[in-house]
Amino acid sequence: MRQIVTKTVIAKGKKRTEDTVNLRPPNSPTSILGCWVINHTHQAKKVGKYIEVTGKFDVNVWYSHQDHSKTSVFTESIPYKDRIRLHYRDEPTSGHEEVIVDVIQHPNCTEAVISECGEKFCITIERELVAEVVGETKVCISVHPQSFEEEWKFSDESSSHEPGHSHSRNQGPVHDNKKGKESSSF
Repeated sequence: MRQIVTKTVIAKGKKRTEDTVNLRPPNSPTSILGCWVINHTHQAKKVGKYIEVTGKFDVNVWYSHQDHSKTSVFTESIPYKDRIRLHYRDEPTSGHEEVIVDVIQHPNCTEAVISECGEKFCITIERELVAEVVGETKVCISVHPQSFEEEWKFSDESSSHEPGHSHSRNQGPVHDNKKGKESSSF
């Protein structure tokens, strides 16, 4: 066995977040006609045993006001900060680590209602992130002193029925005493 140093995923973490944000449009809303979340951006860095993700997204609310006589779209940018706990499979051997954050669920509106006071939107937003830390670690590799070939199972193809080839038939397996394996004769 030999030990080598290689790069691999040494830690992972996952976090699902559901937040409610309160937004105050310039006009008192009568009803909400639609809500969508766009323009999600984020950055990540490792802080101890956590990945800290700092991001933002825009919430757009299409609503009616003035007793359903007018409609408008209200937009607000919402910042967030998530801490994703890391679960280590292997401790790093160097301080040169790479952080990768994948978005499983972009911020998405799951509920949009008008507050009891009638002046705000209460928007529930969910998001889900997965973080990985790639770093150097030691692995053990078995070294075989003799050549090693992986066995593959496949059917032999024959072109013996094409013009210019003999029409001999496969006579079945023939035992090769030198190698201890079966081979086919053509």
